[in-house]
Amino acid sequence: MIQKPQAFLFDLNGTMINDMGFHLEVWNKILNEDLNAGLTLDQVKQQMYGKNHELLDRVFGKGALSEEIIELYSQRKEELYQELYRPHLALIPGLGGLFEAAQRSGISMAIGSAANRFNIDFVLDNLAIRTYFQTIVGAEDVMESKPNPEVFLKGATLLGVEPESCIVFEDVPKGAEAALNAGMKVIIVTTTHTAEEFAQYPNVLFFIEDYTDPRLKQLLQTN
Repeated sequence: MIQKPQAFLFDLNGTMINDMGFHLEVWNKILNEDLNAGLTLDQVKQQMYGKNHELLDRVFGKGALSEEIIELYSQRKEELYQELYRPHLALIPGLGGLFEAAQRSGISMAIGSAANRFNIDFVLDNLAIRTYFQTIVGAEDVMESKPNPEVFLKGATLLGVEPESCIVFEDVPKGAEAALNAGMKVIIVTTTHTAEEFAQYPNVLFFIEDYTDPRLKQLLQTN
């Protein structure tokens, strides 16, 4: 029997909103059309984790692009993404209800994301959901990106709960690995990757297509 969690830690992109296809489209444009990386679409997708400058360093090699170029294209990417995704911005089905139920159950909630504040604010303020979260940990708040557990451990510390009392919601293997490294269980939203891609992570509780899954309600009622 799973103990009722004290806290939920949510990744943002692909976990709270189903937007990874829009990130992929924009990164593909930036990397291949603007910077001539010569990557396939699948290769671009495989690089989509961590902070923007880390992604650019992985693709082109550390130091290959100047700090000015990295900053320019990092910001350009987010502005293009927001312009493209804004008409489609919505929570994954059932998530608003989970926020309400978790709040009623006394479960604390935080965001632990590689997104920067520019994108986090874009989502929280346009969807009017900021009040559900006791703390937010984004790209500017950590030294190391997922799969390093820093983002989730910092979230737990700020909430005042132990890691083993947290459940993480994620959509990518690197996020599941970060939760594992933090000593936390994870529920995977299959917006971006298939269940088979998480076979190596023993901390996965189960997989959901969206937040209408009845197992989530059972989790809130667990003693």
